[in-house]
Amino acid sequence: MEIWPAIDLYNGNCVRLQQGDYDRDTVFSNDPGAMAKRWFDEGASFLHCVDLDGARSGSIINESAIRSIVAAAQGRPVQLGGGVRTEATIERLLGLGLSRLVVGTAALKEPAWFGLMCQRYAGHIVLGLDARDGKVATEGWLETSTTLAVDLVKRIAEHTSECVAVVYTDIARDGMMAGPNFEQLSAMQLASPFPVIASGGVTTLEDVDQLVKNRTHGAILGRTLYEGHIRLSDVLRQAKVAKHP
Repeated sequence: MEIWPAIDLYNGNCVRLQQGDYDRDTVFSNDPGAMAKRWFDEGASFLHCVDLDGARSGSIINESAIRSIVAAAQGRPVQLGGGVRTEATIERLLGLGLSRLVVGTAALKEPAWFGLMCQRYAGHIVLGLDARDGKVATEGWLETSTTLAVDLVKRIAEHTSECVAVVYTDIARDGMMAGPNFEQLSAMQLASPFPVIASGGVTTLEDVDQLVKNRTHGAILGRTLYEGHIRLSDVLRQAKVAKHP
């Protein structure tokens, strides 16, 4: 199972929010490049980043921090979400050296456009599904639509087969150290023809073991690593040694 340490960018800093609330942020570092280097030095093969300012504004805000993270990656895969809503933004970000871009709000509003971007930038576009009570949240989680997450992934599949993966985030669990919502995650895995990466609430090695048993493609970890509840080396080991039933 792929393990993606997370770097969330807000005002140029590495932070973690609780349940997507911008007023409940904890700053863990003011040097995103150094944080990226730390995770890669500890054995990470991938890195997941979110431009929280971009998610709220609809445009990329933390470009300087993104550049420092890409430099630290030295060619290793870095994916970024938050504010990726136009083709011009996609071209600009891929030009910075990012490997994959996570598109959420624009995919909900324009599934056909999202499908076209997946075809045009094959291998680089990821669907970001952020859900509150099973319904898709948009605009940096500030708005909740009436669309069920499982319905959106099916709609996207009608437009493209080239979506690299789905990052599925349960907002209620994000940053709360309470474990993933395995029920909703399983429903998404059943509905999605694309690999699913779990985000939100992954806290313990037991959580990682359960995700492996559930054949989840990948997992994004944030607060639990930053606060030292578990070590990345142990997570990576558990992701490799855990066995499917």
